[in-house]
Amino acid sequence: MPQKASESTRSRSGSTTRERILRAANEMFYAHGIRGTSADRIIAQVGITKVTFYRHFPTKSDLVVAYLQQQAAGERAWFSSMRQVEDPEGSLHAIAEGVGTASCSPGFRGCAFINAAAEFADPQDPVRAVVDEHRQWMLDEFASIAAEAGASDASLTAQQLMILRDGAMVNGYLGESASVTAALSAAFASVIAAANL
Repeated sequence: MPQKASESTRSRSGSTTRERILRAANEMFYAHGIRGTSADRIIAQVGITKVTFYRHFPTKSDLVVAYLQQQAAGERAWFSSMRQVEDPEGSLHAIAEGVGTASCSPGFRGCAFINAAAEFADPQDPVRAVVDEHRQWMLDEFASIAAEAGASDASLTAQQLMILRDGAMVNGYLGESASVTAALSAAFASVIAAANL
């Protein structure tokens, strides 16, 4: 019995260390770029040995994939919370408001997935696979909203909504939350209206 408790303690400690590494990677990758952040910088930030780091993440690529998977989980939860059943316009307005607020927040550095794609050009890279999977999930969500709104071509409309979302996130560097929200909300509405013609 004592042996099991010891194993459980080790497991919790390992889990905590892994979370600390991911938390540091999240902050540093987002603020300084993935390629601009070495494993050594993360190791120093967390205060662990290289052996401990590589026990949790055998390669930096493994860490980047875990970081993006964590980002994807958070963004999917947020996006899903913005969805309003049977109210596509309400959903799009809520998404626009969230994008406006986030993109104008201090420390905002753009979409983590677009940033990662810019740093990893090889479409076969495991990092790109995570980016592509998450972007496809978002496109599917936009297509679902477009279909609810009666768009004749939900797939094309989803691509247009995604382009607007991406552009608004970049524009957030230059604007303020209310104006980005209003512009994105109006652009979403225009796309939906045009999709129903």
